Amino acid sequence: MKVIFCGGGTAGHVNPAIAAADYFKKQEDCEIYFSGAKGGIEEKLVERAGYRLFAFPLAGLSRSLSFSGLRQNVRAGQNALSAVREAKKILGEVRPDVVIGTGGYASYPMVAAAQQLGIKTALLEVNATPGVALKRLSRRADCVMLGFEETARLVKAKKTVLTGSPVREEIVRCRSREYSPVFAQKRPMILSFWGSVGALYMNKKMVDFVARTAREGEFNLLHAAGASNYKWMPDEIRQKGCDLDGAKNVDLREYIFEMDKAMANADLVICRAGASTLAEVCCAGLPAIIVPSPYVTGNHQEKNARLLERAGAAVVMTEPECTGDKLYETAQALLRDPDKLKKMGECALKRARPDALQRIYNAVKSIL
Repeated sequence: MKVIFCGGGTAGHVNPAIAAADYFKKQEDCEIYFSGAKGGIEEKLVERAGYRLFAFPLAGLSRSLSFSGLRQNVRAGQNALSAVREAKKILGEVRPDVVIGTGGYASYPMVAAAQQLGIKTALLEVNATPGVALKRLSRRADCVMLGFEETARLVKAKKTVLTGSPVREEIVRCRSREYSPVFAQKRPMILSFWGSVGALYMNKKMVDFVARTAREGEFNLLHAAGASNYKWMPDEIRQKGCDLDGAKNVDLREYIFEMDKAMANADLVICRAGASTLAEVCCAGLPAIIVPSPYVTGNHQEKNARLLERAGAAVVMTEPECTGDKLYETAQALLRDPDKLKKMGECALKRARPDALQRIYNAVKSIL
């Protein structure tokens, strides 16, 4: 079977595709390719996973009605049309059996080209509210796979299948495997990240959180800042009186590639509410403090987060009410209550869908 996975912009669109690609290869002899945007996080992640990536110069749409916003949208449209033409050439050479879109504007060119050429297409939407690209592509897709049952009424597709969000097998198994410790000194560990791109506003708040963590030394902190924030955060933390070189209980990184190891060592996660992130947290059986991004379509992150909150697996804090100190004190209170942490982790595990990859594989095979 020949497959092209398409998606990008954030790790939340790329990691599910990599998880599915790895799973497909274990089930049968597969020839797998990826497509995405030049300069996107997919270039790092796909290369690291060992797959070939076709990358197009693409740009997202602006929601602004200003002149610059309209100009950006014109440029984005021109880039998309050019990418669709290039994608048709690639499809003629590769001749895939199916093209699978996993979200983001980077998924559009290859899926649209495949639909115009009559090649089978499937789409995966792991968030409660579908994105713009998926909505446009779903009408002609042979199958739309969903992370949430409620999403079915928001897409117009000839076939929808509830699969859940795919999670890499190493994360599903991470709590039952042995890993070397992230920190030399044994303390409770917090794992924090705001998505692959970073989230400038939340990382500004994390400066106080990191400085206080280093100063008080009560727990260990592994934090992924994202590429752009990693450039300025060490200096701002230093201005708070914290020297990261001397803080043995803080590990600040640009990106966490070995997420299975990080989650296996963690006692608590602080994160956004992208569906892929929450699926990983649930499969790892981890309690979480969630600060949903308000800058997403249909406020879907808060909807994702509230589902876990109602299940007893998470504490949800909106971005406006969140400060570095409030975040720290909430985390501190949870870490001082091991029974509550254990109960939250058990509730998270109940929300997990460890069979999502099998469901996705079966759904794709059903259309071929």
